Amino acid sequence: QVQLVESGGGLVQAGGSLRLSCAASGLPFSSYLMGWFRQAPGKERELVAAITSSGSTNYPDSVKGRFTISRDNAKNTVWLQMNSLKPEDTAVYYCAARDRGGKVVVNWREYYSWGQGTQVTVSS
Repeated sequence: QVQLVESGGGLVQAGGSLRLSCAASGLPFSSYLMGWFRQAPGKERELVAAITSSGSTNYPDSVKGRFTISRDNAKNTVWLQMNSLKPEDTAVYYCAARDRGGKVVVNWREYYSWGQGTQVTVSS
């Protein structure tokens, strides 16, 4: 059974930083595409970062240069380092996994496993 457990969310002032972690189990982690998504109230879930099995990364323009995704296959863990946070980054952040991890997929509907989510709140 695949399990993804996020941690590291919280309340931070604008301009601050947070680091989210996602510990994975029950899957061949090194071969999976891993993604971080977020969903704010009333908005659709959106990709904020993805990393392929080979380490290629993808970010939308809204977070490029501020967020960094990384993975350690030996630890079955993926991280999201978020710097220069803005109030519009406030959302529930989810870790997600998808097999066939060789290329980035941005559509959240194509990810098969999800964590429970962690709240990130950025105050102005």
